[in-house]
Amino acid sequence: MSSKEINPKLVEFIGYLGSLLSCITFVPQVYQTWKTKSVGDLNLMMILIVTTSTIVWLTYAYLIKSKPVLVANSIVFVLSLMLLYFKLTY
Repeated sequence: MSSKEINPKLVEFIGYLGSLLSCITFVPQVYQTWKTKSVGDLNLMMILIVTTSTIVWLTYAYLIKSKPVLVANSIVFVLSLMLLYFKLTY
């Protein structure tokens, strides 16, 4: 392996690390909303945009066979659906 080649395992690790960090950004908001049952500050348009964008990212990840992108956006999709449910329910 030459010094210019990138280790595929390193690339995959970086992808999963980025995925993890992207996913955990939503967890505090979902938890706080669930705990307080307060959704007044949640913007419905933002939730709909995030949900739609994750559908696009999931399609892209499937087409290019990218597991890190697929994993991250699957989790974000579930979390955004939870926020949407909370917004419509509370």
